Amino acid sequence: MTDNYFDSKEYSKVDFTTTTFIKGEYDNCTFKNCNFEKAHISNIEFLECEFIDCNFSNAIIKGSAFKDVQFFNCKLLGVKFNECDAFLLQFYFKDCQLNLSSFYQLKMPKTKFINCNLQEVDFTEADATSTIFDKSDLKLAIFSRTNLEKSDFRNAINFLIDPQENRLKGARFSRESLEGLLNKFKIIIE
Repeated sequence: MTDNYFDSKEYSKVDFTTTTFIKGEYDNCTFKNCNFEKAHISNIEFLECEFIDCNFSNAIIKGSAFKDVQFFNCKLLGVKFNECDAFLLQFYFKDCQLNLSSFYQLKMPKTKFINCNLQEVDFTEADATSTIFDKSDLKLAIFSRTNLEKSDFRNAINFLIDPQENRLKGARFSRESLEGLLNKFKIIIE
């Protein structure tokens, strides 16, 4: 059996809920307006790929590799990123909807979330060192035993992070967002 290799190809308006996604390695490919909702895209390697205006909601990505992959204006609701291949994992998300997704126990340092909706996302026990949460909504996101050292929350909103339960050395916060760190202590900040 030969491995399928796709280099610098562009896929536009493909509905992978009705079209079979060919397993293989996708290198420097672009996917625009594609639908992966509930699709089985397991054990696939994406290297330096871009996904633009795609729907990944509830897609099954078990064992898939995302190496230097960028998502722009994508819908990724309920995606279990914790099941993907963590080797050389590198994500960039801009203007994406990631509600109810999971990064549980995932090593994802230097990930960038720019203007993303991260409501109810599970970051439990993840290594999110040096991750940027710029202009992102973290309402009800779960941070438990999460490594957030050197991460940037200065422009993030609605987060609740227990400093006693998470690693925060060198993490950056704005003065206006201190309530998200001190909520547990039931103190009044004015």
